[in-house]
Amino acid sequence: MKTMDDVQGYIPIFLIFLASLKLLQAIFKASKFRLPPSPLALPVIGHFHLLKPPLHRSFQKLSNRYGPLIHLYLGSTPVVVVSSAEIAREIFKTHELCFSNRPANVAISYLTYNSSDLGFAPYGPYWKFMKKLCMSELLNGRMLDQLLPIREEEINRFLVMLKMKGEACERVNVGDELLKLTNSVVMRMAIGKSCFNVDDEAQKVTERVKESSKVSGMFNLADYFWFCRGLDLQGIGKRMKEVRERFDTMIESIIREHEDARNRSTQKDPPKDVLDALLSIYEDQSSEVKITRDNIKAFLVVIFLE
Repeated sequence: MKTMDDVQGYIPIFLIFLASLKLLQAIFKASKFRLPPSPLALPVIGHFHLLKPPLHRSFQKLSNRYGPLIHLYLGSTPVVVVSSAEIAREIFKTHELCFSNRPANVAISYLTYNSSDLGFAPYGPYWKFMKKLCMSELLNGRMLDQLLPIREEEINRFLVMLKMKGEACERVNVGDELLKLTNSVVMRMAIGKSCFNVDDEAQKVTERVKESSKVSGMFNLADYFWFCRGLDLQGIGKRMKEVRERFDTMIESIIREHEDARNRSTQKDPPKDVLDALLSIYEDQSSEVKITRDNIKAFLVVIFLE
């Protein structure tokens, strides 16, 4: 009987605890933002079962049923799908600052030196500083005019190559050659290396960029399932490390080469490429924001990937 009395004494405490819990749930539920409509999600995988290739068709079917703004779970990762021009305008123009940060997956974060680039850096002083540099120093009209001879030289190389192939009656994959031309122009403007030289470092950089692009585009379980983030079930983490180490070794060598050339120069010449301009900012002690070598490497990674 004494034991029964003890149990009955805990009942009021339990009821008070239950009522308090329900009250707190109601308060928090009322204070939360209302989420957009969402289809029925399955445990663990979320809404992955509703997404089939081609993805834009799957999103179209969902938007036709649930509206232009949909809330989905890709595994444990919440996403919002927008399929209306008016809502997109509200997000990207009217409320731009609320959506400025671009979510980077595990591979992008690692390959861009913990999002040290301009494309995936969080909105803040560093992002605003780098954006201002791009507009006023790195990609302004004066810099582009200064690099005009490089573009002309690479186009001339391309035309000479086509002429030689034509005279020799050799086949030419114009698409591949135009891609090489584009890469070569970007490389020359960024680091002063041409892709038309077979033994040039630009060829090796291009290979490293292709590796980085391939790894960053892989489906990684760690991006969507929280319980996989500490694991490397697909071996992508190991591959990312190898790719970045190879790229880092290559780009570090090119940076040192530019630094040696700058040290040998007796006068302050205008930057010969984007890397020279970045090194000038890196060496400027009075700079508004001090950039690091990792910032330079990450900036170049994004230029090459674009």
